[in-house]
Amino acid sequence: MTPLRTASRTLTRALVLVAAMLVGVAPALPAHAEPSISEIEAEIAKTWEKLEPLVEDYNKVHSELVKLQKKAAGLETKLQPLRLTVEVTRTRVGVIAAEYYKGGRSAEVNALLSSGSPKQFADQLMMLQQIAHGKQEQISATSEAKAKYDGEKATLDKAIADTKLKDADLAAKKKVIEGEMSRLQKLRTQAYGTGGSGGSLKIGAACPAQMGSGKGQTAAAWACKQISKPYVWGAAGPSSFDCSGLTQWAYGKAGVSLTHYTKDQWGETTKVSTPAVGDLVFFYGDLHHVGMYVGTVNGRRVMVHAPHTGDVVRMQYIDVMPVAGYRRAY
Repeated sequence: MTPLRTASRTLTRALVLVAAMLVGVAPALPAHAEPSISEIEAEIAKTWEKLEPLVEDYNKVHSELVKLQKKAAGLETKLQPLRLTVEVTRTRVGVIAAEYYKGGRSAEVNALLSSGSPKQFADQLMMLQQIAHGKQEQISATSEAKAKYDGEKATLDKAIADTKLKDADLAAKKKVIEGEMSRLQKLRTQAYGTGGSGGSLKIGAACPAQMGSGKGQTAAAWACKQISKPYVWGAAGPSSFDCSGLTQWAYGKAGVSLTHYTKDQWGETTKVSTPAVGDLVFFYGDLHHVGMYVGTVNGRRVMVHAPHTGDVVRMQYIDVMPVAGYRRAY
């Protein structure tokens, strides 16, 4: 039996195993067939199409966790001076109460005897009452503000705890999926050698992105510089990337902030019908994959993207996957 047939049969069994464990992928090629390299590529792409939404789910949850933690830190910064203000004003009112009201009516008589006149006494007593009232109002307002922030922080703390559980659950799935995809990638290499990433879809040309001063061109140029760096689930540079991590990082170099999650990036950008260099291209109905348009090769539109576990950042023809739309980030 040829090495290609052996590898393809092993690949088929691995794909069926992944399907049963994770996402119900339909059985791969029949065991008796000897698939071509392009068919092997298609099977890996089909498997990854089922798995990549989990990658973006992880990115979504992790991005939400980071945002919640940042918001909680901001609330804690606001709460610290409020707590101090409440303590100080309560102490001041306590002093006033001890000095002027501890003696009940005798305090008023003593004040009257030392005031020189009933009018002066009345003025003094009113002033003391106003001071105490003003301090009490200050306490009330500060306490209300503190209670509001305490309530928000309690809600955030619960959300953070829940999100951490989701984050940990997806991280565990991440290890399983990465292990399976790395194994598939090794079988892929065994099937058709080490001719480089891309297999039959490899583009033998330099990244065509134009070096310019525009934000799109700047982002595209940075994306091109990342070619050959490994795909790592949840990574956003500088040494490894997943698909939305690459576009986030490249646009960060152009001064544009994007969230590390494909669906958020779709919402943070503007629809365009004809792409310019640097525009984002999204794929599939659920938007689980994104790349960056960098021009044309052989009359076909190409992008730079981070394909999947076991592969590296590279150029690829855009028309090999179902395009959901082009979006502009600036």
